[in-house]
Amino acid sequence: MTLDDVVADIRPGDSRAMQAATQRQQRLTKPPGSLGRLEDLSVQLAGIFGTDRPTAQGATIIVAAADHGVVAQGVTGYPQAVTAQMVRNFLAGGAAISVMARTCGVGLVIVDAGVATPLPEHPGLRVVAPGRGTRDITEGPAMTCAQAEACVRAGIDLAAAAAEQGAAVIGTGDMGIGNTTSASAITAAVTGASPARTTGRGTGRSDPELAHKIACVERALDVNQPDPSDGLDVLARVGGFEIGVLAGVALSGALARRAVVLDGFVSGAAGLIAHSLCPTVRDYLIAGHVSAEPGHSIALEHLNLQPLLDLNMRLGEGTGALLAAELVEVAAACLSDMATFDEAGVSDREPLD
Repeated sequence: MTLDDVVADIRPGDSRAMQAATQRQQRLTKPPGSLGRLEDLSVQLAGIFGTDRPTAQGATIIVAAADHGVVAQGVTGYPQAVTAQMVRNFLAGGAAISVMARTCGVGLVIVDAGVATPLPEHPGLRVVAPGRGTRDITEGPAMTCAQAEACVRAGIDLAAAAAEQGAAVIGTGDMGIGNTTSASAITAAVTGASPARTTGRGTGRSDPELAHKIACVERALDVNQPDPSDGLDVLARVGGFEIGVLAGVALSGALARRAVVLDGFVSGAAGLIAHSLCPTVRDYLIAGHVSAEPGHSIALEHLNLQPLLDLNMRLGEGTGALLAAELVEVAAACLSDMATFDEAGVSDREPLD
């Protein structure tokens, strides 16, 4: 199946199931609207799964890691070797996402999408890298068009496998030193917002360092001139391998009619790429949280997504997506398993005269 075939086969959420879910919400043993946004989320889940009594048990977080050539411009305080070191930490179970996944019983898929430092073979590591890190986006395109499509296709395969293995909820996570610079460039390119608005401090840049980072994003956009209407072009010119993989995860999750929970800023940039390729994917996207990175709010606004959580997090790794996946499961369960007033023998509110 080609990428065009995947995009063509993604169908909108089931409107009839959503209508039935809305009606069911009105009959459950609670005042209408008393569960707040969990009710809206449950209706979206009805559309995703095609039933007014959805279940969302079983979550898998796909964490894609890759390196970025733009680190040569000094946009981050961490050395590039940290990407590979953190991948090893994921596999050893010592990272934040590892601890959260273990605690919550959530599946974790670790992906080498293009880490520059060679990694040893490991049974828990999926290798889909089309290259060993992108090129410096301030000097030219990050990758070839073929590499961009290969990344997206790899993400499609990864999410399809997760769905086949029983994941009802698929979350996105990232790791890559320098990737907030690419996310800033993607967000500026797609939304039209200025790099000064989309670019944040990342790993903790000082004011002069932030100004330099913004200038690098501006230069990348000026040098590459990405086409905002073409997600693959934006990805190839200013993106990252892991961002392409996560865009493919979003597309594939939608194709499989699974709930796709986006993590933070880098995942938001991947969501922008996926949405550019197929606007219908929006029906399946859930914003897990809002990052402290300013560009994330801009990306979510463009996607018309309201985050479930705001915990001032900016780690990435899929941590926010994992926490939100628990809310997704609860929202579906409340819609599906709560008794109606008739079933429980509870008196409904009196009608207004």
